[in-house]
Amino acid sequence: MEKLKLKDFLAYRYLSAPEFAPDGKICAFVAAQAKEDESGYDRDIWLFDPQSERVRPLTSGGDAGQFWWLDESSLLFPALRCPKDKERAERGEPLTSLQRIRVDGGEAQPFCTIPARVSDLRVLDEDHFLLLCHCEIGEADWTALSAQERAEALKAREAEKDYEVLEEIPFWSNGGGFTSRKRARLYLFTRSSGALTPITGEWFDVHGFAAQGQKALFWGAEYRDKAAQTEGLFAFDAASGEIRCLLPDGRFGIHTADFWGGEVVFFGSEMRRYGLNENPALFALRGGEPAPLWDRDEVPGSNVGSDCRLGGGKHIRFDGDFVYYTAARDVDTVLARADKAGREEVLLSGPGSVDAFALAEGKLLFVGMRGLRLQELYALEAGQARQLTRFNEEIFAQKSLSALIPLSCESDGVQIHGFVIPPVDFDPAKSYPCILDIHGGPKTAYGSVFFHEMQLWANEGYFVVLCNPRGSDGRGNAFADIRGKYGTIDYDDLMRFLDAALAAHPQIDAARLGVTGGSYGGFMTNWIIGHTRRFQAAASQRSIANWVSKFNTTDIGYYFNADQIGATPWNDAEKLWWHSPIRYADKATTPTLFIHSDEDYRCWLAEGLQMFTALKYHGVEARLCLFHGENHELSRSGKPCHRVRRLEEITRWFDSHLKAHG
Repeated sequence: MEKLKLKDFLAYRYLSAPEFAPDGKICAFVAAQAKEDESGYDRDIWLFDPQSERVRPLTSGGDAGQFWWLDESSLLFPALRCPKDKERAERGEPLTSLQRIRVDGGEAQPFCTIPARVSDLRVLDEDHFLLLCHCEIGEADWTALSAQERAEALKAREAEKDYEVLEEIPFWSNGGGFTSRKRARLYLFTRSSGALTPITGEWFDVHGFAAQGQKALFWGAEYRDKAAQTEGLFAFDAASGEIRCLLPDGRFGIHTADFWGGEVVFFGSEMRRYGLNENPALFALRGGEPAPLWDRDEVPGSNVGSDCRLGGGKHIRFDGDFVYYTAARDVDTVLARADKAGREEVLLSGPGSVDAFALAEGKLLFVGMRGLRLQELYALEAGQARQLTRFNEEIFAQKSLSALIPLSCESDGVQIHGFVIPPVDFDPAKSYPCILDIHGGPKTAYGSVFFHEMQLWANEGYFVVLCNPRGSDGRGNAFADIRGKYGTIDYDDLMRFLDAALAAHPQIDAARLGVTGGSYGGFMTNWIIGHTRRFQAAASQRSIANWVSKFNTTDIGYYFNADQIGATPWNDAEKLWWHSPIRYADKATTPTLFIHSDEDYRCWLAEGLQMFTALKYHGVEARLCLFHGENHELSRSGKPCHRVRRLEEITRWFDSHLKAHG
C-alpha cells in the first residue's frame, strides 16, 4: 500500500447533485476535480443509465457545475461560452447564458441569454421558467435599456467600483461579498419574448422556492436596515400571475417547503425553546394555519463533516405518500422516509454519509461516503447500498488508510461519542504524538467518513482524536443547546474525551499533544490554549476570539452572538467578554499557528489578528498565515493550491513542535 500524501486530494473526484430526468430513465450528476494548475476546479455533468448501468461524461469543458433538466432528453446549464456574452459579463453587465445539451450526444448549443444573474431556476414548460436572481435595489432594468443607456449604466458602475456604501445589516456575507441593498428576487422568464417579469418586490429577499406544474412556493422576507431570521411563505400561480401569502413573516424560520399530496407543507421552527439552532418540525398548512405533522428533533440533511465534498444536492424529497430525507444521527447519516402520520422507515443506515439523493419511479440513487471510501454514486437496494461508480476507487484500494476506532466516555452523566484514528503501521511498542481535531458549527458532527487531513496525519505517524461534544448535531435539541455555555460544558467534554483516549491508547504520548479546529473548532482551540497547558502546539483556523468584536463585524454576528451567548454589547458586554478566548490570552503558553482568510466574513480577519497579537504581546510563539481571496470555506472549497498550503502549514507546525523531541 502507498502512503497517503498531502497532495493526493488534488486527484479526488467530488460528486454532487444527482437528479433524474422527468421520465426517470436516466440520472445526471456533477463530478468535480482540481484543475491541473491548482487554481480552481473543473466541473462536468455525467450521466448514469440505470438500465445499462453505464456511466459516461456528458460535458467536458469543466464549466458545467450546475444543471436543470429541460425535458427527458436534454439539460440546461449556465456557461459563458459566447465571446460576446463573456465580454459583456466582464464589463459588469448582469447576464446568464444557458446552454442546452442533449443526453444522446452532440455539443451544447446556446439556449438563451437572460439579462440577470441567475442562481437557480425551475422549468415550468419549454417557454417559461422561474428564476432566482441576485439584484441590487435601484438597479437599472437592463431589458429596457438602449445600447447607449446600457453603456452609460456600465460607465456609472465602473466609476463606483472603488468604494462601497453600506446602509443595512448584514452588509456582507461569507462567499457573497458585500450584500447591502442586494436581494435574491424571483422572476418569471418567457423565452420566446425575452420578457423578464419580477414576482417579488425589490426589497424582498427570497430564501428558497419550489415548483409543481404552473404553481410555485417561495419563502423569504422583506426588510430594510436589518434582516430578521424569520420568513413568510407565499404561493405563486404562473398561469394567472396571482401571489398569495400563506404564512406571514415573523413566526417561523423555514428550512424548506413543498407540495405534498395536495397540501402545502414545510419544515420550520418557531425557535422558542432552543433559539436559532432549534431543529425544524414538519407542518401542513390547513385552513390557513400551520398544523403540526411530526417532529423528529433533527435537521433534515447531513451535518456529518468531511473535507472531501464540493457541491450540494437534494436531501429532502416529497414523493407520493412519503417524504424522503437524510439526517445526522449520532456519528452517521441515515436515509429514511415517513408518511404524514410520522411513521418512519429507515431505508439506509450504517457507517457513512448520504450527501444527496435522487428519486424516480421506485429507483433511489445517492451520492455518499460509505466507510472510508470517498464519494461515489450508489443505488439503494433492499436496504443496502450498491456502488455504481469507481471515480475514487484507486485512492481507496491503493492508499494506506487507518480505520476509525469508536470511543465513548462519560462527561457530567452524558455519553460523548467519537473516534480515535491510530497511526498507519501502528506499533504498540512505540509512542506517538497526537492531534485533537475539533469540528466547527458547533452544530455539526464528526462521523465515520473519510477526512483527508486526519488520514494524512495518521499516515505521518500521528494519533488523531475526534469527538462530538455537547453542542454537536445528531443527538437532538437538548444535546445541541449550549447557548450561554460556550467554553464550559463543551470544553469539559473535549478534555474528558481526550483523557479517555489517553487511557484507552497508552501509546499516545501525553507530552506531545496538539489541538486544532476551524470556526467553532477555532474558537475552542483559542479557548483551550488560555485554559490549559497540556498541549504543546495548536493550530487555530478561521476562529472566534472576541464575541464583542464579532457581534458588529461579521455577517451573522448581530443575531448569532445574541442568540448563542445570550447577550449584546449593550445589555451584557461582560458576558460576551467572559466567553471570549481573547480574555484569557494572557494565560496562554502554547505555540499557536493561526490560519485565516481575508474574505472570511463569517469569522472576520480581526478575530485571528487579535489572538495572534495577544500571544506575541505576551511572548508566546505564534505564526499567522493569511490567505488572500479566500473565505470561511478555505479548507473545503478554497483554491486547491491554497488548500495545499494550508495543510502544509499546519502539518509542518505540528511536526516541528511534536516530533522534534519525540
